[in-house]
Amino acid sequence: MAQNTQAQTEKKQKNSIIDSLYIQETENKYQRAKVLHAEPLYIDLIRDLGARKGEREWNVGLGLTDKNKYDEYIALVEYEWAPIDRLGFEVELPFSFYPSAHNATTPDSKLNGLKLATQYSFFVSEKLKTSMAVGYIHEFGLNSFNNYSNEKLFTGNTYNPFFIVAKRWGNNFHTLLYTGPAIEHHSETNATHTSWQINSNFHYMIPGTKNFIGIECNKEIQTKDFDMTIRPQMRVAVAENLLIGIVTGIPVNRENERFSSFLRLIYEPKH
Repeated sequence: MAQNTQAQTEKKQKNSIIDSLYIQETENKYQRAKVLHAEPLYIDLIRDLGARKGEREWNVGLGLTDKNKYDEYIALVEYEWAPIDRLGFEVELPFSFYPSAHNATTPDSKLNGLKLATQYSFFVSEKLKTSMAVGYIHEFGLNSFNNYSNEKLFTGNTYNPFFIVAKRWGNNFHTLLYTGPAIEHHSETNATHTSWQINSNFHYMIPGTKNFIGIECNKEIQTKDFDMTIRPQMRVAVAENLLIGIVTGIPVNRENERFSSFLRLIYEPKH
């Protein structure tokens, strides 16, 4: 019994040391201040909070959503980088595919748009283990593949400013809030539609690893309408610079969709 207790104590001490080393690796005292935060996997950040010059990241995402009357397959490719400390940029190409089109309500497959985004961390406190950032996403909406030759290529714009605040509690517990309006402008009708996004996150980083488990709550508020999808998720490191994120989507109200799944492959080149 004493040997088991001693072994468990030594394991906890070892994990604590590894956690501290991982945090120290991120919060390097010889570089500008940066706090280690767990990043949500479905609606991810443009770049790490407190990003440092030279950081880069490639993401490839694949997902499936049951839309009640049809299935939607999504894919995305994105590249993000930090040209200077605390400032990040991102380019993303999001796709939607509907291979089982059985009725008139099924949309056409398309490249949804071209997304360009930026994010700046204006507050980073290692003492408080807290970071804050503001950012902006601009999406140029595109027509479906079938209409490229018959209609205008671009269908409108989406303007999405946002605010982020994140805090780490101790070494392993992480919370983050991501919120802002999304304003859609349709070129053909000149109409606009505004919705508010409030995304709250809670994650627990497994001691001694870069892996985490957590939950992401994506909330959207429109005129007389509220939708929320709960997304349990986990991230697993398969190599030093390669991680895989696995997400399940559970809508609170199933009027528009049922369950969904999403997989994100994350690669961070050395810099």
